[in-house]
Order: sequence, then C-alpha cells, then structure tokens
Amino acid sequence: MKQCTHADALPHPEPVPLGETCPECLRDGTHPVQLRLCLTCGHVGCCDSSPSRHATEHHKESGHPVMRTFEPGEDWRWCFVDHVLV
Repeated sequence: MKQCTHADALPHPEPVPLGETCPECLRDGTHPVQLRLCLTCGHVGCCDSSPSRHATEHHKESGHPVMRTFEPGEDWRWCFVDHVLV
C-alpha cells in the first residue's frame, strides 16, 4: 500500500487558516463547492469539484504537499504528491 512521505514533515500545530473561504473564489465571484486547508501555510482553497480548483492550483504553484478538508464534520487529509489519503 502506498504511503505519504510528507506527513511527518508537516508543522505542529497545523497552521492557522488564512481565511474562512477561498480568496480566489471571492476575487473571481465564483462559489466554492467545498474547502480545503493547506497544512503547510494555512491557505484555504476550493476543492476539485469547484469551477477553478484553487486548492489544487495552490499545490501546483507552491509545491505544498498535503491539505485537509476544511468542512465541518469531515476529518481527512490528502497528499497531492503521493496521491494518497494521509
């Protein structure tokens, strides 16, 4: 089973969210479907079901490997690099 090679390097405690919603969606006037939190810097971005996929774009631009859901009642993490749940 493939494992994430980045989880051990994440900051503890995890970063404070930089906002309550996706700033790029606010800027563009679009609506995020669900939100994700970058566990390296605290950027909040919209999920891949959203029109612009800002969480994935943040990973592509920054190289930050792991995000977690930023939705109430959900508790999971995703490594973009290793393509696995953490």
